[in-house]
Amino acid sequence: MNRINVMKPWLGTEEIAAVSEVISTGWIAQGPRVAAFEEAFAARMEAGHAVAASSCTTALHLALVVAGIGPGDDVVVPSFSFIATANAPTYVGARPVFADVDHSTGNLSAMTVEAALTPATRAVIAVDQGGVPVDLASLRALCDPLGITVLEDAACGAGSRYAGAPVGAGAEVAAWSFHPRKILTTGEGGMVTTSRKDWAARARTLREHAMSVSAADRNANVLAPAEEYTEVGFNYRLTDLQAAVGLVQLGRLDAVVRRRRELAAGYAKAFADIEGLRTVTDPPWGETNYQSFWIEVLPGFGTDRDGLLAALAEADISARRGIMAAHLEPAYRNRDTGSASLQVTERLSANTLILPLFHEMTESEQGRVIEAVGRRGRKA
Repeated sequence: MNRINVMKPWLGTEEIAAVSEVISTGWIAQGPRVAAFEEAFAARMEAGHAVAASSCTTALHLALVVAGIGPGDDVVVPSFSFIATANAPTYVGARPVFADVDHSTGNLSAMTVEAALTPATRAVIAVDQGGVPVDLASLRALCDPLGITVLEDAACGAGSRYAGAPVGAGAEVAAWSFHPRKILTTGEGGMVTTSRKDWAARARTLREHAMSVSAADRNANVLAPAEEYTEVGFNYRLTDLQAAVGLVQLGRLDAVVRRRRELAAGYAKAFADIEGLRTVTDPPWGETNYQSFWIEVLPGFGTDRDGLLAALAEADISARRGIMAAHLEPAYRNRDTGSASLQVTERLSANTLILPLFHEMTESEQGRVIEAVGRRGRKA
């Protein structure tokens, strides 16, 4: 039997042709393709402005900087997230304060955020975990009157919808990932979207060492104008090679999400009558892209989470442990990160796993996964 991977990006001849075209122009660094990708991405996500970056982590960093978050500030974040969500506030000298998550969605809620607020809270980073849309309106209803910026970490969110619109559309600022594990990939890469023209302009400058004249503008002139460095900036640029891939991938997005939702429905139907399994589902306020299809292994199932992972591995199926609990990692274990209860986070982190799901997954491959899970479970 062939190994079934947990994720496989959907890349084809169109991406190869797009990259080849960029190479033929001789302009492979940040340039016209990046600008075109930013424009297309902003339109697709119904955002006012989009600024490409080298990763979602650097996009989160830029978003916090332009939002004015810095030393002495607290930023409420979920511990139930990839560690970059907590790292970004640390980069700007702020304190990440961990909040618990809603059990059914794995996302922050107004209730869990309120329990973690401090007098120094200046921002909240709300994650669309695994592609499940966060209930942004309830968070903004809590935070906006307090002057707290809600930053949406939409790393997993491309193609998910909230209240009839793309996730991130209602955020003052959001950050996106194009890592190979995401359903829209440029290899590595990220994006900042924002409703604020001034934040977009500053992020655009900061990603390029805070140069007063962009590389594209300097290249357009035979005698390049002298540049100044207006503040301490960063090298967070995306390349035209990556943006060319991103433009093709953006055109694939609807088809990818449609297929992933079909596969997720197949899993949900197959597991509905197995005792002790809970599957991720759409929340009442939106639709998930199923960037990750995760299940929770509960009492009553035939084994625990790690036992099921081992059984899948024996069948040459590569599943993954669920989302980490960042507050338990060595990097944050001994830091002051607030005092909110994180019981749900620890339960989900210990008992969930991510099953294989990718656009080109065959019925036979999904059947193997379903059979391997079913062998360890019991009918309800």
